[in-house]
Amino acid sequence: MTTTQTPRRRDAAATRQLLLDAAVHRFTHHGYAATTVRHIADDAGVNVALISRYFRSKEGLFEACLTYSVDELNRSTEIDPPIRTAEAIARQVVGPCTRGVPHNLVLLLRTSGDEGADRIRLDLLRSYSQRLAAAAGHTGDAGLLRAQVMIAAAAGIALMRAKTDMEPLASAGEADLLVPLCDMIESLLFP
Repeated sequence: MTTTQTPRRRDAAATRQLLLDAAVHRFTHHGYAATTVRHIADDAGVNVALISRYFRSKEGLFEACLTYSVDELNRSTEIDPPIRTAEAIARQVVGPCTRGVPHNLVLLLRTSGDEGADRIRLDLLRSYSQRLAAAAGHTGDAGLLRAQVMIAAAAGIALMRAKTDMEPLASAGEADLLVPLCDMIESLLFP
């Protein structure tokens, strides 16, 4: 008796997400220049050709990672009332984003060594700061400056937690950090 095997159906969305998660992790920890598409594909457990299929290129995948990170951060600015927005932003700073990949702000800070990729990263940071200022009800350059100062402070905290062993900051838990972070965010965005 011969059995016919049906070809395994690929779950495109799941494969794309595996690649995205692996790329965020690689780009955050090793940077754009030191990361190859083969590293990413190996980490995701898929064929390297799928990167071209889903993202066009390494730069396309990097752009998708940055967009994904900003989307995660934008979700924190869509919460009302503003006090909950401060808490949501603080939670983004405190720990890793969904599915255990490294913190979004750390990825957005890393320079890539590639002019096109860095332009994408800076454009996304500008867009996020404009959206954050608008969510806080600020208009004009003064409001945008407040949002950018808040992002810079939050990014510094995320970077210090991810890349140093400065104590007690590096090992502080969410409960330890939430109140001081909310205080900082509220004073900058909602004075």
